[in-house]
Amino acid sequence: MRVERIVVGALETNCYLICCDETEEAVVIDPGADPERILRAVEEAGVHVAAIVNTHGHFDHIAANGPLKEATGADVWVHPFDADMLTDGNLNGSALFFGLPRAVPPADRFLEDGDEVSCGKIAMKVIHAPGHSPGSVLLLAGGHIFCGDTLFRGSIGRWDLPGGSFEALIRSIRDRLLRLGDDIVVHPGHGSETTIGYERRYNPFLTDGTVLV
Repeated sequence: MRVERIVVGALETNCYLICCDETEEAVVIDPGADPERILRAVEEAGVHVAAIVNTHGHFDHIAANGPLKEATGADVWVHPFDADMLTDGNLNGSALFFGLPRAVPPADRFLEDGDEVSCGKIAMKVIHAPGHSPGSVLLLAGGHIFCGDTLFRGSIGRWDLPGGSFEALIRSIRDRLLRLGDDIVVHPGHGSETTIGYERRYNPFLTDGTVLV
């Protein structure tokens, strides 16, 4: 499995291109802006995009869905709890941050807990992890997990946006992330990668007694 990170947009969102070298298929995770840059990365990688996956429905993770879908023909996947955020700028946060609601085309397929998204010979397991948003998901593939805005290096996702919940976020981190092995590489929605073990030991939100494993 080959992972390429493309930092896009004003909020420096991490868009990920996951490639299966054996089949030359790929999945794009969270195309939040700059579709030309993402498509250039796809072309340079020499892969065919099989799916576009949104870890959640906030505007900075979905804004380039339309151009990528049009250019690649790939289906857009999102959890059903966040599906309305794609088509409603008041729900996806664009109206709040920019004062102008911005919508993208509706999802083609829904992600449910326990599903698998195929990328050639790579199977990405879907883990529902509400808290940052009701339909936030994690994608686990081998020794890597793509966690959107649930967990960051040294921090955790926001819970104060519409549909967010601190209690649900902490429960998701405790029950869905911290039960994974310490060597799992965490690819967050913003900032640099980390590992489960590093966050377990050094993340102040996880070491002050808030999260009990």
